[in-house]
Amino acid sequence: MLPASIQITGELLSAAEVQDICESLKEDSVRLLSVRGCQLSDRDFSRICRSVAESRSLAQLNLNLGVVSGISRTRHLADALKANRSLQTLFLHGSPLMDAGLVTLNAALTTHPTLVCLDLGDCMLGDEALGLICGMLPPDGAKSGLRELTLSANPGISSKGWARLSIAVAHSSQLRVLNLDYNPLGDQIAGMLAVAVASSRTLEVLDLEGTGLTNQSAQVFLDMVENYPTSLKVLVLTENDVTPELQQQICDLLSEGEEDEDREAPPLMLPGPASSSALQPGTVWSCPYPAPQMVLLTSGVGESLLDETEM
Repeated sequence: MLPASIQITGELLSAAEVQDICESLKEDSVRLLSVRGCQLSDRDFSRICRSVAESRSLAQLNLNLGVVSGISRTRHLADALKANRSLQTLFLHGSPLMDAGLVTLNAALTTHPTLVCLDLGDCMLGDEALGLICGMLPPDGAKSGLRELTLSANPGISSKGWARLSIAVAHSSQLRVLNLDYNPLGDQIAGMLAVAVASSRTLEVLDLEGTGLTNQSAQVFLDMVENYPTSLKVLVLTENDVTPELQQQICDLLSEGEEDEDREAPPLMLPGPASSSALQPGTVWSCPYPAPQMVLLTSGVGESLLDETEM
């Protein structure tokens, strides 16, 4: 039997329900486990973590919206990650981890052999945590690292921390998707990120929605995509003080680059009847406004892992 998914949202989990989840994990019959926003006792959370540690089929774990509610649960999760060898995607969005929580998780996250997608949005992180996250983006020639990273809504990170991340992104040999939406970045930090994007050979998606940008930083990105080769395919600038015309110019240039790649690429084999046609993790539309060519980007991490992605 193919591994299935368990998706529960915002419920109070009983001991019996937790037992069913644990048994399914131990039987390697679960590929996706989502208990986002659910309430459960510390004992039951510990039981789930022990089962995650034993699972050989689990590829995606969604603990969004406060499930990891304290340092004790963070320690249980860290122990589970150290033992697990199958997880590819971990969602912790909306967990009050703070820097201390990242310190607790760091060793397990950086040494996990298969983890490539990590969501730490709205986790009350600061510069210390961001320094550890930069270690998950190893430079060229080093070990493999994250392909998708979400750091949305972490206003405690300073400009110094974002500068350090920009350097890590510039030299990362793996990162394809970076979501920084709803952080108070401003034009100065956006300029640093533009340099990082220009240097990166892998980054394809950068989400800067609602980050306090103006036409000044948008013009920097426009100059970059117009005059320099880049891997970037998607740049999200909505909810900023950037004119629709400037956003559209950037979008059109990115779309033109995608069309050029398509013409040079070999013919694409369409999925056969037995193939999955579901969208992969990280699906993003390239343009906030209608355009003749809309570019749909997927990360290619796993198969049908992101069926349920609401924050």
